[in-house]
Amino acid sequence: MAVPKRKTSKSKRDKRRSHDALAPQFGSTCAQCGATIMPHRVCKECGYYKGRQVLSV
Repeated sequence: MAVPKRKTSKSKRDKRRSHDALAPQFGSTCAQCGATIMPHRVCKECGYYKGRQVLSV
């Protein structure tokens, strides 16, 4: 079984984990009401998707 020869320093460990942070979630605005929505999803405020009403709110 492989065993490390030296202890991994905090700096080396943290550099390896630099890509593990969560990316910010970007939203778009609804064309009908201007509310912030996730892309490719129905607006919860007005029920529109791609210019058509798909939910009755």
